[in-house]
Amino acid sequence: MSAPPSAPTAEDAPLRRRVTVRGVVQGVGFRPHVYGLATGLALAGHVTNTPDGVVVEVEGAAAAVARFCERIAAQAPPLARVESVHHREMPVRGDTAFTILASRTDGPARTLVSPDTATCADCLAELADPADRRHRHPFVNCTHCGPRFTIVTGVPYDRAQTTMAGFPMCPDCAREYADPADRRFHAQPVACPACGPRLRLLLAGARGPEDAGGADPVAGARALLGRGAILAVKGLGGYHLACDATDEEAVALLRRRKARGDKPFAVMAASADDVGHLVRIGPEERALLEDRARPVVLLRRHPDPTHPVGRPRPADAVAPGSPDLGVLLPYTPLHRLLLGLPGDPEGPRLLLMTSGNVSGEPIVTDDGEALERLAHLADAWLTHDRPIHVPCDDSVARICDGEPLVIRRSRGYAPLPVPLPLPVRPALAVGGDLKNAFCLGAGRRAWLSAHIGDMDDVGTQRVFARAVAQAASLTGVRPEVLVTDGHPGYRSARWADRNAAHRPVVRVQHHHAHVAAAMAEHGLDGTRAVIGVAFDGTGHGDDGAVWGGEFLLADYDRSIRFAHLAYVPLPGGDAAVRRPYRMALAHLGAAGIDRSPDLPCTAACPPDELRVLERQLELGLNCVPTSSMGRLFDAVSSLAGVCHRAGYEAQAAVELEGAALRAPAADTGAYAFALRTGPDGGGAVRADPAPVLAAIVEDLRAGAGPALIAARFHRAVTGLVRRICARARERHGLDTVALTGGVFANTLLSGACAAALREDGFTVLRHRLVPPNDGGLALGQLMVAGRAAPAD
Repeated sequence: MSAPPSAPTAEDAPLRRRVTVRGVVQGVGFRPHVYGLATGLALAGHVTNTPDGVVVEVEGAAAAVARFCERIAAQAPPLARVESVHHREMPVRGDTAFTILASRTDGPARTLVSPDTATCADCLAELADPADRRHRHPFVNCTHCGPRFTIVTGVPYDRAQTTMAGFPMCPDCAREYADPADRRFHAQPVACPACGPRLRLLLAGARGPEDAGGADPVAGARALLGRGAILAVKGLGGYHLACDATDEEAVALLRRRKARGDKPFAVMAASADDVGHLVRIGPEERALLEDRARPVVLLRRHPDPTHPVGRPRPADAVAPGSPDLGVLLPYTPLHRLLLGLPGDPEGPRLLLMTSGNVSGEPIVTDDGEALERLAHLADAWLTHDRPIHVPCDDSVARICDGEPLVIRRSRGYAPLPVPLPLPVRPALAVGGDLKNAFCLGAGRRAWLSAHIGDMDDVGTQRVFARAVAQAASLTGVRPEVLVTDGHPGYRSARWADRNAAHRPVVRVQHHHAHVAAAMAEHGLDGTRAVIGVAFDGTGHGDDGAVWGGEFLLADYDRSIRFAHLAYVPLPGGDAAVRRPYRMALAHLGAAGIDRSPDLPCTAACPPDELRVLERQLELGLNCVPTSSMGRLFDAVSSLAGVCHRAGYEAQAAVELEGAALRAPAADTGAYAFALRTGPDGGGAVRADPAPVLAAIVEDLRAGAGPALIAARFHRAVTGLVRRICARARERHGLDTVALTGGVFANTLLSGACAAALREDGFTVLRHRLVPPNDGGLALGQLMVAGRAAPAD
């Protein structure tokens, strides 16, 4: 006699649950992940993309539904970033299968779009496999890699809302796209040689660009590079100008055509091993180089590099005077093809890669503009017919004390949001005028834009406006307030005033914003102030002076100027920035030191200019007072004989850091600033560099070289930070220090200051997620304005 059937348990009872997943969950293979997870657990239901994220309904045994909810985030695809998972029970409907539904487009956008990511290993294997149908296909990608942000035209993220909409899938690609077992299941940019974008090689001709024809544009491009040509190459977020980085004549020609001065170029290598003989690559540097974001990584040169036979050596003109070499690895199949696959004819092993633009202008993305605006720069164009919807320049990063430091946050990072420690009402912070990046925020999320550029160019301002509109479309944020820098002449601030449309415009002091950005990045809620050390080149001060050597006691509500560098005249504004010897002579005069002809800065100044400059300083004509630490670095660089003319921003400071790295390790000498207060002991502490300058002059006359002086100056600045922070702690009981501002991109200074402060018992905040320079300014602006007008 058979036993009666057992009663169903609670685990077997049918259950239906709706699951909403928010974060970077579209365009990263999340729906295929959900499909595989649900069918593997014998669950029915459906999944769809919505403006709110990925919405799933699953039905089946209660135990299986519970396991599904546990695994949906824990086993997410590599490119996904799950921010939240919410679920609620629904009435059981009796579904018998699991399906992927068409995306919904109703409601405001709240989901996140993935950044563009480097080609994955599986796609690279297909690229190099002669038996694969995507062999040598320059646009191979899958759900784990390829273009995202730069091709998205709207959300939800579907092919119809990307610039791939104009490329109907062939039957083979359509079959992969519809197959849940395929890694291209619902990969929106999926394509192959039969249905995807097409490469073209165009040569500069007397009557304009001419189609070079030929079956293999890449082979033609490699041959041109090998002959010393300069190519405009269309990438993910814009055009690059490329040449053989080992060709001295080609590099020098590109530098002349682009009017770049001595500003360093970056080089692209097939692997980290191809540059290991040139630069120091530890585990952290290698990980950053090989990260999916594929930034340009600033790597310290070996002090005495070797050049083994058969290993590539960049031309001297690639990065003259810089202690670092910027290196990036290929992040698209096209880059990989340009550097060559196994068995290809010999070609360039290092490519010089720089933004496709004239210096100061935005990167070119439009094909017609590329043919026109790059005509005097390029000998040929390697282009294709997939449109770029939004510009996105290369990111730049480095390792500082074992951790990544982002110098320029763009491709590979944008548009990932930064989590906020406090909610803010919907706001747009427009950033500054140099290294502009804006920030949209709402609730506890902030979306920093990709690097926009310097706002003094009309084209950059147009790019800014388009990028703001696109970011608002993707994020669904409708700003209720606009936030700007306090500088009355900034073009970004004027844009905000013109586009306010009856919304309030809040102005935030430059260095307060820098400190607030560091606080926000580290999750501080602002209930306790920090000591903010904000060192940069230029920032509008509350008293109308040019600030930049600031010690602030700050939270999100307010900042108090505790100490600063003593004021000196800034003779001629930008002229002093371009000619550091002017800043050196101004500092010597303020310190009461004779500008004698034996000093390098005096010798560098043409006699006629010197006479005019001395009269200008005497009368105070066009001499705004400045407390800028960046300008002091410029002055010392010229005084020490390192750099007298700057062809790019911070050149004098970069080369001074490079000189300091060459100093004898045995030397421990340092100069010292004088600290002064008001007559009654009140007011801000003034750090007077006069004793530092006097000691440098004494060392010069004793025969000390630039390296020794540079190292002792760096120690002097470190000592100043240590002394002022100790005094602030004594008076106000604060024990957290935020190091911020563009000067702290100097890793020698940043590392020394952090080590000294930690030795003194301070908690030290340094930037990691956003740049310390003005590229991170908008995040701080947003937090200060958010505190001024908190969310309901």
